[in-house]
Amino acid sequence: MIEFSLNGSPISFSGKEDLFLLTWLREDMGIVSPKNGCSGQGACGACLVEIDGKPALSCRTPMKKVKGCKIVTIEGFDLKLKDTLAKAFVKKGAVQCGFCTPGFLARTKLLLEQNTCPSIEDIKKALGANLCRCTGYAKIIDAVILAAQSLKDKKEIKLNENMGIGKNQSKHDAYLTALGKREFIDDMRFEGMVHGALKFSDHPRARILSIKIEKAQKLPGVVRVFTAKDIPGQRMTGIIHQDWPAMVLEGETTRYIGDVLAGVVAIDEPTARNACQLIDVEYEVLTPVIDPVEALKDEIKVHEKGNLLSKTEFIRGGDIDAAFKTSAHIVSAQYRTQLVEHGFLETETAIAKPIKNNGVQIYTQSQGIYEDRHTISNLLGLAKEKVIATLVPCGGAFGGKEDLTVQGHAAVFCYLLKQTVKVRLSRDESIRMHVKRHPFVMNYKLGCDTNGMLTALSAEIIGDTGAYASLGSEVLNRAAGHAAGGYHVPVVAVVSKAVYTNNLPAGAMRGFGVNQVTFAMECMVDELCEKAGLNPWQFRFDNALKKGSMTATGQVMGDGVGLRDTLLAVKADYDAAKYAGLALGIKNIGYGNGLIDESEAQIEVVSGKKIIIHHGWTEMGQGVDTIARQILTQVVGHKEIEIEVVSSTASEIVGGTTTASRGTFLLGNALIMAAQKLKKQLKTRKLSQLSGQKFTGRWVCDWTTQPGKDVENPQTHFAYGYAAQVVCLDDEGRVDKVVAAHDAGCVINPNLFEGQIQGAVMMGLGYAFTEKLDLDRGHLVSSKMVKLGLPKIKSMPQIIVRAVEVKDPKGPFGAKGVGEIGLVPTAPAAINALYQFDKKRRYELPVGQRIR
Repeated sequence: MIEFSLNGSPISFSGKEDLFLLTWLREDMGIVSPKNGCSGQGACGACLVEIDGKPALSCRTPMKKVKGCKIVTIEGFDLKLKDTLAKAFVKKGAVQCGFCTPGFLARTKLLLEQNTCPSIEDIKKALGANLCRCTGYAKIIDAVILAAQSLKDKKEIKLNENMGIGKNQSKHDAYLTALGKREFIDDMRFEGMVHGALKFSDHPRARILSIKIEKAQKLPGVVRVFTAKDIPGQRMTGIIHQDWPAMVLEGETTRYIGDVLAGVVAIDEPTARNACQLIDVEYEVLTPVIDPVEALKDEIKVHEKGNLLSKTEFIRGGDIDAAFKTSAHIVSAQYRTQLVEHGFLETETAIAKPIKNNGVQIYTQSQGIYEDRHTISNLLGLAKEKVIATLVPCGGAFGGKEDLTVQGHAAVFCYLLKQTVKVRLSRDESIRMHVKRHPFVMNYKLGCDTNGMLTALSAEIIGDTGAYASLGSEVLNRAAGHAAGGYHVPVVAVVSKAVYTNNLPAGAMRGFGVNQVTFAMECMVDELCEKAGLNPWQFRFDNALKKGSMTATGQVMGDGVGLRDTLLAVKADYDAAKYAGLALGIKNIGYGNGLIDESEAQIEVVSGKKIIIHHGWTEMGQGVDTIARQILTQVVGHKEIEIEVVSSTASEIVGGTTTASRGTFLLGNALIMAAQKLKKQLKTRKLSQLSGQKFTGRWVCDWTTQPGKDVENPQTHFAYGYAAQVVCLDDEGRVDKVVAAHDAGCVINPNLFEGQIQGAVMMGLGYAFTEKLDLDRGHLVSSKMVKLGLPKIKSMPQIIVRAVEVKDPKGPFGAKGVGEIGLVPTAPAAINALYQFDKKRRYELPVGQRIR
């Protein structure tokens, strides 16, 4: 018997002594504020609790260690302290996805009990074990300082609700999220729910000779073991190319170590996982394809059609060789970038439950609920109307939750068993299974004339898209379209290839191929400036895109181009720094490329005191729900009403995949249309008189064109975001300050805008310096989160964000998306700064040294 106290109450525990405290808290006691972010690796701090007045990682603390201890979770905090901490984090914008926030609050409590007026360095030291992938930590530091001051002054923190655009409205649901009360999927509980686990391939390329499930099936507590032959509908999945099997059949060949061979459903998750270990698989191990350049020879084919997934090629402006011959200065180099893990803190989890008429409801954290519904209905062989995908706002995504992972398996298991099923990936499994950022090999050549004006660009780009297509063809297409960065180049020749290998699949990640080519282009610009004896800032200003200039694809820019304005915003910082690197960034908003972008929004009047906004977008920390509320308030007024936000396919309000920095742009425009309809009715009637009525808006862009197509006036994208960043180093070559000027068109929420950029800058610094997921012949070298190189708070430099507002003619109130562009210029700016420090050119990421 182990006796201790939990939140002031005596506890006698008679279970397994090696059970971890986190599991006991969440599964036995129903206390879910401590989160499971790293599956017991002790790497993220999301599970942090207080034990005898000291911080402890509950995922690493076995029950035998808590004998005689006093354990305190957020639920046991003094009410005033708890309220103050949560409100401070909300007020300062320190809650984005919020998955990490309860852990930060728990650590902040202990800090402020020991130090009532901590310095920034004190805060960094105290919070050093906690990981946040969203905020970049600056807002967290601000929140701790505010909480300390509020507690000292005994002054209540007031939150901002139902404000119009341009105001710091508190993030939707952030208060409950900070306290761990807003449920993530793994926090949800249903009567009679059973648990699934997946059996993955042991080899990146191997023929499956047999899958023997008998031992697993006989394990007590196992409900059923599933293999590929149990899938009732279409087994192949994929966002664009359906080349990814939900499970691999006997006799087929695996393509990467994340291929699923079988699944187990059991009464609890440990039993399901233990049963997976009892599944015997007989393999014929084959040689994997691991090099994308060699893969193009097709000596071993990953897919029957060959290893070239896609090729984007275009030549614009004339003869490229002639243009280089007449150039006064030319530079060329090969650049390489690495495989990168998204590092979102909430691993993939889904719950599927039976509904009437033999249907399934899936609770998903996906970036595309309608894409989930489409794929799951195909897997089950059901009409789409029988599948409801309901979004549960997720704990970070960054592009990594666009592809189907556990949602499909949960749905299949549920449909066949007629029981509610949860499937959750451990951190090791998450790293193994989901897509990553593409590694690129880029051969660049760039020229200019004697006046410092660009003349020609040649770019050959190869992207390792891994085992399956995912969005690889679109990523490499987008890379091609942004190959010239934010510059007008008269003559351009680009070829971009997405190539299959047996490495982990690569797909969408924040920046979507633009980060890689911007690294090459911006480093090349600095090298060209040095060779020609030109000032890097002035060279960029002279060549930067503006109205009437042309992108790599030939799109002539119209109104709303704020690139030069961002350069002006950072000039003084660049000129004053001893060691500074500069880079520009441009990033498309919306799919574009000949695809249709569309969004609907619906306003449902529940009563005179409540409105529901229905949309199809994913809240993943970026604040799309908050922006929706602000736009509604701006158009309609009525600041005293309750506004709920719901994203579910049950409403049939289409949003599309939350990607390409398009949520604010598309949803905002659709919501303005719906809100204007409501506003018109309110001229003659009270809100209460409209109870039960719904007002719908729809915005569509169907006029973009695909790069490489022979059209007179290409319109590759309907809008872009623009940025200039300066990275400044100290006398030891460490990052001291980053100044990020971003053209947001119209800043709808300054706090959210600044937080998005700060978080992206930290991600960009990680990309430049430390982040890399290493593979060895298709196998993970490590699946430990601590080995990913994700920056923690100690690495945070000063980050200054400057808003530039050059209104986009099509954007809602002139707004542009900023979710992705925040890190597009960061890595090359850092690499250019390093050159100023030590005069060494770097052509490969990451550089492998500390940020600070």
